[in-house]
Order: sequence, then structure tokens, then C-alpha cells
Amino acid sequence: MAFKFASSRFVQFIRRRAVSIAAASSLLSVLAAAGCGQLAHKERELTFRVEPGTASWYSGLPDGVVESNLVVQSDGKSQNLHTWWWPAEKKDAPAVLYLHGARWNLTGQLFRIQQLHDFGFSVLAVDYRGFGKSDGDLPSERTVYEDAQIAWQHLATLQPDAGKRFIYGHSLGGAVAIDLAAHLAGSADGSTGKAARTEQSMPPAAKGLIVESSFTSLADIARSLTYPWLPLQLLLSQKFDSVGKISRVGMPVLIVHGSSDRYVPSRFSEKLYEAAGGKKKLILVEGGTHNNSMRLGATEYRQAFEELFGLAPDPA
Repeated sequence: MAFKFASSRFVQFIRRRAVSIAAASSLLSVLAAAGCGQLAHKERELTFRVEPGTASWYSGLPDGVVESNLVVQSDGKSQNLHTWWWPAEKKDAPAVLYLHGARWNLTGQLFRIQQLHDFGFSVLAVDYRGFGKSDGDLPSERTVYEDAQIAWQHLATLQPDAGKRFIYGHSLGGAVAIDLAAHLAGSADGSTGKAARTEQSMPPAAKGLIVESSFTSLADIARSLTYPWLPLQLLLSQKFDSVGKISRVGMPVLIVHGSSDRYVPSRFSEKLYEAAGGKKKLILVEGGTHNNSMRLGATEYRQAFEELFGLAPDPA
């Protein structure tokens, strides 16, 4: 009863003070280590913070967006992944897979998807299982990695030219994007890569990876918000160890972060940049927050597309 009461009060505190989910996960993990058998489930709830229904600011799909479902085979049953496909006006435009972060489904992501489309990209956006109109209940690190790989296979049919395919991830979606890119390079760690493989071989690697407002690992950001000495990497079941994977990504990497991000400090993106190998670029958007760096840094984004990827997308 004591743990139930403490965890209930803690969740209320998180909601009231808008504390990062990473901090919530870490503290609940410490409590759980003292005897709670529901650690994994509670940690996943707090990590993904799924908001059901439609975002309050969503005003409907723009003309040209096609909704569809992809089938995922998991644990002997079929489940649907809900997607949006928004082709660019230019027939053979570069295409990007959009991987969102925690809490909001696709209806809460449209403003960023619109910005990518305005850059000239065709955009495939996917709701992980447990989000929006996709099947499933509570997501996990394993299932979101699986979903990204299934969506990537679909993007390869929509844009067959590997030199015109990109991966974009925002916040927690940045960790999913890094895992996908490492997996495409054949170097995802066994705990995620092996579980997510399908009988069909994966398509060739993308032209580039774009990661915005993300972090090094869930344990790192949790430590930054609680106590640095806590052995959170041992307590958390959801690792999202981007810093351990990004050096194995076999494509150019663009990392973007707002200097005024109150939720995920920009130093985490600086550490990701340092760990990345090969061709790479870091953009720190002056005054950018967790959600508006693409809009404020639009000019820097366009310059990076040309400098890093040799690509200058035409406006839609």
C-alpha cells in the first residue's frame, strides 16, 4: 500500500509540474527496485505517456494526404500500423520517414510534418502500435523499433531510390530513428535488431539521418534530472541507448537542437554529435525550444540539406 500511495502521489506530481518522463521513470525504478513487480509496465507507461484521441490543435488532414495501414506480425498475430503518406508535388522528390516522440500521436505532429513537406519532401509518417489509430496497447522499446522497420520497408516501395530516402526522428523518435539507421547498417545490437528482423531482407541504407531535440540515452537524461550517482542503466528496462549506436550509423547525420529546450537540454545533442562517425553536422538553433527548432531554423535546415546530403529540396 505504501508503494502504491507513493507512486500515485508521484504521478500526480509529474502531471502537475510537467517534469520530464525520464525523471519519472528513474524515480519509479528506484522505488520499484525495493519491491514493486510492476516496474516494466509502469516504466513504459511513463516513458511513452500515450495521449488517446485527437490533439486539440488538430484541424484535419491537408489535401493530398493518404491514410493507410501496414500489417505487423507480432507474437503470432497480425496488427495494423496507421500511416500518413503525403507525396510532394514533384513526382520523384526525396522521401522521409517521420518518427514521432512520446505522448502525441500523428494528429499532434502535423505542424512538423507540414514543415518537412514544405521543404520539398514526400513524407511517410507512422503511429507506433499503441498510438492513434494503430493497433496495440502499451508500446515498448522493442515494438517501436519493429514498427519503424516495417514503415521503412514501406517507404522503400514508395521511393525506390535509396539515394532519395531519409529518416527523421523527433525527441524520443530520434532514438527510434538512430536505432533504425544502425539496423540498416547491419549493426543494431542483438537485443533489438534480432527481435525485429523479418523474413524479408531490409532495404539498402538511407541517404541520411535527421535527429531533432533528442538525447543520448534514457538513463542519461534521467540522471540529469535526478541524481548522477544512481545506476539507472541497470534499473531501466527501456534503454534507448542512442549514444551507443550512433557511431555505427552508416550514413550522413544531421543533428538539430534548440538552445532554449527546457525538456531535453541541447548538450545531449552535442554529445550525440561527438559520438557520431563519418559525415555529420550539428545545428544549435538559437532560441529554439523542444518543438519549434525546425521552424526557427528553416534556413539552417536548408543549408544543411545541401551541404551534408548534396540535396536542395524544391518547395512543394
